[in-house]
Amino acid sequence: MTEPDHRPDPSSNPFIRFPAPTCNDDCPRTLSVVMPVYNEEKTVDQIIEHVLAQAPVAELIIVEDCSRDGTWDRLQPWTTRDPRVRLFRHPVNRGKGAALRTGLAEATFPYVLIQDADLEYDPTEYFILLAPLLQEKADVVYGSRFAGGSHRVLYYWHAVGNRFLTTLSNMCTNIGLSDMETCYKMFRREVLARVRIEEDRFGFEPEITAKIAKLNVRIFEVPISYYGRTYAEGKKIGWRDGFSAIRCILKYSLFS
Repeated sequence: MTEPDHRPDPSSNPFIRFPAPTCNDDCPRTLSVVMPVYNEEKTVDQIIEHVLAQAPVAELIIVEDCSRDGTWDRLQPWTTRDPRVRLFRHPVNRGKGAALRTGLAEATFPYVLIQDADLEYDPTEYFILLAPLLQEKADVVYGSRFAGGSHRVLYYWHAVGNRFLTTLSNMCTNIGLSDMETCYKMFRREVLARVRIEEDRFGFEPEITAKIAKLNVRIFEVPISYYGRTYAEGKKIGWRDGFSAIRCILKYSLFS
């Protein structure tokens, strides 16, 4: 008599259905990368090359937000160098949130990632964020700079401010993130379709977090590395943006 097979059905096990990738080369080409750009002529070519060298990248959507330096001139040749590059430009400067609103609406592939045009975040780590999505464990993935990855040590009060804003956001949304303000956020495209972005500047981060928290979707957080830059190297966010973030946390978590 043949004994019954008690082994789990592979089709019901997400770890078996898609093993965890160990590098970008293990991932299918299913990623739309959205890159807002403003006054980044010193780094934009390098970061574009780095992004396009990653196996999961199916398209790179660049939104140039009316830069005042030579960024636009550097960007235009990329549309003929690689067919995955899609370039858009705002006729007036509208802010990072507005650039992301334009770019996210253009994404066409299953997973969507936000990538800044500086060199603070490492595209070779895309697979870390993709893993929970490919394994059907998550709908949204945040890359945390404070969860154990290597990072450049810079401004103490910036770190304090980030943790304060994350804590306030967590209190208002009842989710337990360690880094709400991170740039690296990856989404299933159908989740983004349920969110309307309103903020034009850096308020995008608390706004999207508050609105995602209300959707009852699966949110994961993974450790990433971070190479922060100084203001002399081009960092733009300032203390006024911190007060704006507090406003956005309260507005979109409690009153919207």
